Amino acid sequence: MDSDSDDETIHLLEKRRILTEGLFRLPYDLVAYLERAAIHTELGYPDLAAGDSYRALLLCDECANEGFEYHEEALETLRLRAADGLPPLLRRPGTAHADLAGGVEALTIDGDQDQRTLQVAQAASLRCYRNLAISLLLCGCLKSAFEFCTRGLAAAPEDEELLQAKEYIEKMAKRRLKVEEVDINQLPDTGLVRREIYPWNDHEPNRFSQETLDFLNGQLAEVAPNCEVRATELPTLLESASNTDDYGIIPTNKQLGLFAKADIKPGETVLFEFSLLAANNRLKESLCDACSSELPPLNENNEVVGCPECDDIMFCNEDCLRRAQEGYHPAVCDKDIDTIAKDPNPKEKTFALYLLLLSRSLAMAATQETHPLDLTAVKYIWGDFLPSSANSVSLSPNGPPPPIWTLPFSFQYNISGPLHVLEKMDIDIFASLADYDLWIFNTLYSKFRGTASARVNARNGHPEVAAVHPLWCLANHDCNPNVQWEWGGRMKLWCREKRIGGIQGGIKAGEEILSHYCDIDLKVQDRREWAQGSLGGWCMCERCRTEAAEEKSKALNGSSEETMVNGKA
Repeated sequence: MDSDSDDETIHLLEKRRILTEGLFRLPYDLVAYLERAAIHTELGYPDLAAGDSYRALLLCDECANEGFEYHEEALETLRLRAADGLPPLLRRPGTAHADLAGGVEALTIDGDQDQRTLQVAQAASLRCYRNLAISLLLCGCLKSAFEFCTRGLAAAPEDEELLQAKEYIEKMAKRRLKVEEVDINQLPDTGLVRREIYPWNDHEPNRFSQETLDFLNGQLAEVAPNCEVRATELPTLLESASNTDDYGIIPTNKQLGLFAKADIKPGETVLFEFSLLAANNRLKESLCDACSSELPPLNENNEVVGCPECDDIMFCNEDCLRRAQEGYHPAVCDKDIDTIAKDPNPKEKTFALYLLLLSRSLAMAATQETHPLDLTAVKYIWGDFLPSSANSVSLSPNGPPPPIWTLPFSFQYNISGPLHVLEKMDIDIFASLADYDLWIFNTLYSKFRGTASARVNARNGHPEVAAVHPLWCLANHDCNPNVQWEWGGRMKLWCREKRIGGIQGGIKAGEEILSHYCDIDLKVQDRREWAQGSLGGWCMCERCRTEAAEEKSKALNGSSEETMVNGKA
């Protein structure tokens, strides 16, 4: 980016900071949410703009409905914002009128204060619909974009911006689906957004400091006494195929890794770890709520216990119940939250599991009275983030094309779903913005997508249980691992008897523990496509590079032989 763009970015980030601090003081200020959405749009965060616009739309509804929980707070805040007339954000350029069919005159609040204030809320809701339609379109969530566009047009059928947005959505849908006519029910509703440590995120630790290493090694002493964490160099994940597979030297980046402190024999246990950050998408199934392990059949000798305060929530034993009560359960106990994202459509099972992991982390944060990003279970996890500058959209009209973003995103699972969970937990989604802003959800998702392990249903092969084990995931991925793992109620990591190619297993003191996050029996192209979706880039481990180079060589030789045959013919 050039210096002018840098200066403009710094200016916009400062405006964002001021607006965010204003929302901490006046959490029901729907106009401030719309103002921050505009800044997020200019900064190239359409997902965050959509999140702000949705919260603003909810506050518009709060203003208009006396029976809603935050009606008085939202209406009083809007009265303050409208006291000097219509907020500039809601005026047409060069006028003092709202963008609403019929218009709202420039406001001088006098006799009929609330009626005029509600007219401002109507004008704001139309702005929300426009923002959501365009922002979600930019995120690739076409179905949700179309639905908000339709809702806006129901209120203002002649609105030019919404009509134009509808046309854009239909064009994009035809292009993505490669069809001439669009069936609204078939519109894609997931896309990709920026995966980064946001410029304002001050919760990420220095993962290479001695303080961090000492803390993690103290944790490892209990679950992996023969291991220690150190800094290491990993091959840098690439956005797509490249010509570097057969290079002797490739780009690397600094990360944490797990190393053997002593020789580890084939078959020997390396790590045995419990995690409360676990979830399952099976409704009314016999799984422990704390660790998601299968509960034993009921008999007089088993240790299964239930929560004394809520129905149908069961635990393996008193230890899991105790851990749950200390770690997360009070935030969700008897809150009618156990049906959310359960038994989802098979196509959405992966998204649903990540939402359930997010929900568990929110419950842990509420119970432990800490910020979600400061939870021990997630604080030190790396989310395969890119620098903000690598993700940014150039503000210059002559700038380069936008980068390829890598964090999967949807309105349902990134915006409305998490807010619904918080509401079920009796958390004020406006007053708690500092702990539950959308960028925080995105950061957690980034960490989960690169590190969560999953179990599949033996009958249908669908993922149904997932967990994050923060110490297990210190072992970096390699498609020729020297350990293998199994997750029941605990994560077990042990030394492989044999490695790829039949090489004898065993790990020498000082060697790095190399685990695997995907099915290593897949072909190299399939493994790399998995890595693109989960880790955010093309796997560049030695095995992948070697096999890809061999396939490329075979393809070139085959092409040469075909040319020779055709030439003779």
